[in-house]
Amino acid sequence: MQAGEMLPRPAACLFDLDGLLLDTEPAHAHAWQETARQFGRPLTEAELQALRGRRRLDCAEQVRRWIAAAGGPPLSDEALLAVRQPIAEALLASAPAMPGAEALVRRCLTLGIPMALATSSSRPAVEIKVAPHAWIALISERVHGDDPELSDGKPAPDPFLLAARRLGVAPTACWAFEDSLAGVAAARAAGCRVHVLLPPGVSCDAYPGDVHCLRSLEEVRLNQ
Repeated sequence: MQAGEMLPRPAACLFDLDGLLLDTEPAHAHAWQETARQFGRPLTEAELQALRGRRRLDCAEQVRRWIAAAGGPPLSDEALLAVRQPIAEALLASAPAMPGAEALVRRCLTLGIPMALATSSSRPAVEIKVAPHAWIALISERVHGDDPELSDGKPAPDPFLLAARRLGVAPTACWAFEDSLAGVAAARAAGCRVHVLLPPGVSCDAYPGDVHCLRSLEEVRLNQ
């Protein structure tokens, strides 16, 4: 998709949160990196990218495996998260909005386009992040990473399928806005039309050809 291109209206918009509406990914990356370093296994940039968009417990399991493969101490997910969570929470409470995010959400509201949040973050984590951003309350339907009705997290399609079902629309009629490889895979598997906000240093070539790439949410234009 070209910047500023006017697109047909979707039946609903399904939004990721971290790295899409809020600039939280640097905080998440820092928290995982500091935690892994404490156990003697720093993470590469590629590994940090692989953690984007996934549920906290899924990330903890992956990091624990990397630490173990490098000869680190045996760890439980709980022990890893006990180190990681205080680091992350101290940073996430002040995460700013991404450029164009609030305007896009308000535009959807004005046009009467239903919206849902489809995030890998748990409900308590989301409450910490969105507290300074009253406009996110405009998205009343939410699927959290710890949602009791959610079977699998991203890259499985379940978060987007559940969000669409709760809105009463077909996933194939929805636009999904994402920023991570895991999130894009989930949205595509659900049948959504996918728009990806490219992370810094990542080109559109990293994504399948049917994905619409954005450098900023300010590029999105919706028809009346």
